[in-house]
Amino acid sequence: MGTETKQSLTVEGVGQVEVTVTDVGGGPPFLLVHGGAGPQSMAAFADLLVTTRGARVITPTHPGFGATPRPDGLASIAALARVYVALLEQMDVQGVTVVGNSIGGWIVAEMALLRSSRIGGVVLVDAAGIEVEGHPIVDFFSLTLDQVAEFSYHDPDRFRIDPTTMPEAQRAVMAGNRASLATYGGQSMSDPSLRGRLANIAVPTLVVWGDGDQIVDLEYGRAYAAAIPGATFILLTATGHVPQIETPEQVLAPVWDFAAAHAGRGSATTGQ
Repeated sequence: MGTETKQSLTVEGVGQVEVTVTDVGGGPPFLLVHGGAGPQSMAAFADLLVTTRGARVITPTHPGFGATPRPDGLASIAALARVYVALLEQMDVQGVTVVGNSIGGWIVAEMALLRSSRIGGVVLVDAAGIEVEGHPIVDFFSLTLDQVAEFSYHDPDRFRIDPTTMPEAQRAVMAGNRASLATYGGQSMSDPSLRGRLANIAVPTLVVWGDGDQIVDLEYGRAYAAAIPGATFILLTATGHVPQIETPEQVLAPVWDFAAAHAGRGSATTGQ
């Protein structure tokens, strides 16, 4: 299960932030950055990295998700990126492979732009955040839970959620997660400036995309990879927007191989 701690950070432009962090394993370090589905969307993949590869996996919960507090000054994706770079500094880990899904991928892209020497490589899994003409991000906030499943999974019937069966506390957490998602990403889940800024990423980058993703489609993913110098694009088959949940073994192999290829490497060693 790992150790869950509260990390108190001082972040420029934000102030004091408390982040709930799960830290498990003792091998090559990974930071897993969740999307709107919450920290539980990374939990099984974290266990897979630890149990099958012996990795060390650090999984933070975005403040405001999972009924955790969010300070008023923490209200953007860019600010969250600064929080997680500060977290890597405070935890004193080097050569970290940072993996983000959905808006977590957007956060990871912003982290890469900060050029922390702690980061050895970044992996964007069906990431949001950019604007691609003709390939809009689905209006997530207009979807019912059933529609979210339809758009997110290749095989949605395995993952449908009936909110009427949930305890009141779980519904309250989901509502808080949704509100925090809107605060961080806005209604559009994008930043018009991000696609152009991706050209400044200097750390090795892997972009992984599910062919059945209907939240951010395949051409959106290809545009994401094309905007990052030297990025590698890998297409996953018969999976959707959250492949680390739907087909975790498909994600595991390329992520592990990528991390191994860039082990111990930080952006400070790339000559930047």
